[in-house]
Amino acid sequence: MSAVENLFGDKHVQVYRETGGETGHIWREGSTILLLTTTGRKSGEPRTTPLIYAQDGDRYVIVASKGGAPEHPGWYENLSKTPEVELQVMDEVFPARARTAEGDEREQLWKKANEVWPHYDEYQTKTDREIPVVVLERSA
Repeated sequence: MSAVENLFGDKHVQVYRETGGETGHIWREGSTILLLTTTGRKSGEPRTTPLIYAQDGDRYVIVASKGGAPEHPGWYENLSKTPEVELQVMDEVFPARARTAEGDEREQLWKKANEVWPHYDEYQTKTDREIPVVVLERSA
């Protein structure tokens, strides 16, 4: 694995920010990464997480898989309290609003996300929860 493919967590965030996404935007198996900054539901502090994303027009799509763990990732729990977030895609930083896709929209976006990271289907087999698909739309 290359050094970029080994990036994870806070180190991934640091390198991505330092390079405007030149390093860290393209990750394992060619997947694309954005930085999601949420407001901590308990602390009120900003929390930044590097996440694989797919694009659907001008919307960004992320998946709250946590590798198929039985519970939702912390960033997703944060969104349920405060859906207003900040995104960084390459060197562009902008506000966005998050919502969970449902029904036909979820199914369509799940397929799109699996084109970027085919492991999501595998993760779904590991958990009883329906893994949320989150739509991020740029705020005005």
